[in-house]
Amino acid sequence: MTPGQMAEACARAMWAEDRASAGLGMEIARIAPGECDMTMRIEERMVNGHGIAHGGFIFALADSAFAFACNSFNRRAVAQSNTITYLRPARLGDRLTARAVQTASAGRSGITDVTVTDGEGRPVAVFRGLSRVIEGHLVEDAQ
Repeated sequence: MTPGQMAEACARAMWAEDRASAGLGMEIARIAPGECDMTMRIEERMVNGHGIAHGGFIFALADSAFAFACNSFNRRAVAQSNTITYLRPARLGDRLTARAVQTASAGRSGITDVTVTDGEGRPVAVFRGLSRVIEGHLVEDAQ
């Protein structure tokens, strides 16, 4: 199995159990080793009292893209720390894209940077996730 095929197999296995991302209307647009592009449209239920997207939903999109990127090597990984900086508001109807790229890894630790953009490609938020590999694999028969 090539690294790209492994990333796709891992994404399918994770997606089958990921009720949170699916429940928020997220979709995987692209998966590759250490990378994931995920999209989500801002719905009425996601808008806060200021009439803009609630930051928690933007965080959830970035966190999901991060999770798929750092699990694409068939080593189960979980978040150990995340930060996000919001740069501009997202609005009702916006289709956001979170592009996650693993930028570093050593041993069981990894760093993945995620940029969330709006439909015009403008940055909405920047997220950094620190991951930690745990026991197990997503695709057992590939080992």
